[in-house]
Amino acid sequence: MTTKHFACKADEVPRDAAKIVTVSNMPIGVFRLEDGYHALLNICPHKGAALCEGPVCGTTRQTDSTEFVYDRAGEIVRCAWHGWEFDIRSGEFLVDPTVKTRRFDVSVEGSDLYVHI
Repeated sequence: MTTKHFACKADEVPRDAAKIVTVSNMPIGVFRLEDGYHALLNICPHKGAALCEGPVCGTTRQTDSTEFVYDRAGEIVRCAWHGWEFDIRSGEFLVDPTVKTRRFDVSVEGSDLYVHI
């Protein structure tokens, strides 16, 4: 069973970076994507860095040629320490989806944003 906790006002979450909040003594990054709000634990599973304080970006998609194709703009957070890239929606590490940071459900009621823990 999860409990909802007030995190911030919805309009405080930028479109190009995370809003860092503390909920139940946990550092959490709240993101605003085209499909809504998402929240990840602000701890990189690799070495414990502040994952959600890294850049919100896209990544290079694998192709059958030597060309580079930039893809998924605004859907990835890149850890500032070592460049590990995580899907903001799922918390999965792009190179190995079995490595994840914890993600949380988010809801909005009026202008208030809640993280469910």
